[in-house]
Amino acid sequence: MAKTVVIVGEGEPAPFLRGILTRSLQDAGLSFDDAYGLATTVRDELRDVDELSTDELRERVVKYLVEFGDSFVDRFMRPEMPTILVRASSGETAPYSRGRQRMHLEACGLGPAEAIELAAGIQDGLMARGRDEVSSLDLKRLTHQYLETQHGADAAHRYLVWEEFLAKGDPLLILLGGATGCGKSTVAAHVAHQLEIVRTQPTDMIREVMRMMMPKKLLPVLHTSTFLAHSELHSREGSSEDADTRLANGYLTQAGLISVGCQAVVARAVSERVSLILEGIHVHPEWMVRVAKESPDVIVTPIMLGVLRPEVLRARLVGRGHEAPGRRARRYLKHFDEIWSLQSFLLSEADRCGVAIVPNGDRERAVQRVLGSVMQVLSGRYKGTPKRVLGEESGP
Repeated sequence: MAKTVVIVGEGEPAPFLRGILTRSLQDAGLSFDDAYGLATTVRDELRDVDELSTDELRERVVKYLVEFGDSFVDRFMRPEMPTILVRASSGETAPYSRGRQRMHLEACGLGPAEAIELAAGIQDGLMARGRDEVSSLDLKRLTHQYLETQHGADAAHRYLVWEEFLAKGDPLLILLGGATGCGKSTVAAHVAHQLEIVRTQPTDMIREVMRMMMPKKLLPVLHTSTFLAHSELHSREGSSEDADTRLANGYLTQAGLISVGCQAVVARAVSERVSLILEGIHVHPEWMVRVAKESPDVIVTPIMLGVLRPEVLRARLVGRGHEAPGRRARRYLKHFDEIWSLQSFLLSEADRCGVAIVPNGDRERAVQRVLGSVMQVLSGRYKGTPKRVLGEESGP
């Protein structure tokens, strides 16, 4: 239940909202996970509190924020900073947001800490110049200057590529494959947040829809886990297929069926010209490459996630069993050999097809590597020249 925060001297009380506090903490430089976690802790602490002042709320937040460092506290405690408006070419204005700027900087290759520092530095630079309003073009020029000075020509060029991509409005299609438990959904959610992609489609959901349409008696291979699909295939008499080959054939059979639904989802995104992340075990590397060839008007980034150490994947599967209803860790561990073998097959297929492989031993690094793969694809499509993106006028 939302608690009432008394805004002293500013009219009517306003409700405490975890989402607003999360955004404020992100603007102060925290990652989404850290900001959301801290905001949740504060919300839980206020469970028995009916109302409190803004100053009291800040004190509670700072009590936890100091663990992240004084710079985060300083940024959070400056809500009274003058608002700098950013004016778009259409004439519309919006407040400069360090959080949004940070996301753009991370999207073009900066690490979280570097992006936080630069986004704050740009705001401080505008304030030092006495600016209370800046055009979006001048903001781009200033950002480009800061990047070139502090992070080099390559970082500045990647920023121009990103801005040209945004200006063009071309749809981006990220195809994210990987075996059970490798963290596809988590990485997809964070990448979607960073790139502001609102449409994410898991292939498991497509499979569930198809199961409703196709009875088990008709297509039994569709109604089992991917790593057990081979058990529903009839072995050919006299066949010398080994266990790994049968496992791969079961996977390919189920993935082939699901690809019909995947293709429909992609076709819809292409026709609507919206960006999409399609993630799931059924996103086979060969299919990824085919989609890229058949969709010249869409920017396709194919990626295969992998967990390269068996003990790490085991731990992920145990955690998945605890966190997701109906997903029992015991069942995954019982079939760990099949899951591991299937991952080996998918990684080898990705290597064969030239699909980028991103290790996911650490989620933050995996997200950065996925963003790096996206930027690499964008760099092959857009020139990202200062004249094309920033025009020929002088800087702000």
